[in-house]
Amino acid sequence: MGAHYTPGTPSLRVRPTLTWTDAGEPLPRTASLDEVVAVVGRGRVAVLSGAGLSTESGIPDYRGAAGSLRKHIPMTYGEFVGTANARQRYWARSHIGWRTIAAAAPNAGHHAITALHAAGLLSGVITQNVDGLHQAAGTPDVIDLHGNLDRVVCLSCRETTPRAALDERMRAANPDFQAAVPDTVNPDGDVYLSEEETIGFTVVGCVSCGGVLKPDVVFFGENVPQGRVRQCNDVVDAAAALLVLGSSLTVMSGLRFVRRAATRGTPVLIITKGPTRGDAHAAVRVDRPLGPALTELVDRLA
Repeated sequence: MGAHYTPGTPSLRVRPTLTWTDAGEPLPRTASLDEVVAVVGRGRVAVLSGAGLSTESGIPDYRGAAGSLRKHIPMTYGEFVGTANARQRYWARSHIGWRTIAAAAPNAGHHAITALHAAGLLSGVITQNVDGLHQAAGTPDVIDLHGNLDRVVCLSCRETTPRAALDERMRAANPDFQAAVPDTVNPDGDVYLSEEETIGFTVVGCVSCGGVLKPDVVFFGENVPQGRVRQCNDVVDAAAALLVLGSSLTVMSGLRFVRRAATRGTPVLIITKGPTRGDAHAAVRVDRPLGPALTELVDRLA
């Protein structure tokens, strides 16, 4: 996505993996935050957040008990750039689903992370989410590993523009577009609509050059920009600990930072519901909902 190659900084490709096979025994998990409180209290903690952090804001994750990947595989980058029909299908669905993402509000977990940052305990925040809720909660300098749905990018001239402006243009181009209210909105703002509901939807192009517009997020099958990977590596390398929040770590683009931290001897702490692909690298695994757990963490460090 426009980044230059940097030697020693491999690209990270996002793959639509539903699950992984863990042949070992389940590793022990706890509900206690004692070890997390001790480590975070010493400061210089990097946060890596995932979709589980936003479920309490009404945005479902991909892989939880009711995860949307169990019912629907998101469109890949290859599909999107491959045909106009695929882009029409995507934009019709996203035109509906984006409104839910845009209307979502930060939850207690997001506000707790902002409080930890304000207390000087965090050295950086990397998020796999594209919903912008960290920023809405007031956390500064968040690295959007997979981009952000509040922007769109032209694949020809690379100009980025606000998603809200595109929404206005889409509404004007499709005044009679009607679609049923979806049961599920995916974390990327995509929803399921039937083929009949998407036929006839008018897709608008770039205002500047007429090129193909794409949400400024990393699709499955697409590489995370090199510069962004390097920036995340720097955050992980400078941290005294890595705190993983609400991520199954199924996607390699997030798991790789956990492996990097563990290889460097940096403690990895995981708070989420259920097992993760990175459990073997964690010093402690807390199995709790994020909102109550992070609120308790902030209260105990106050």
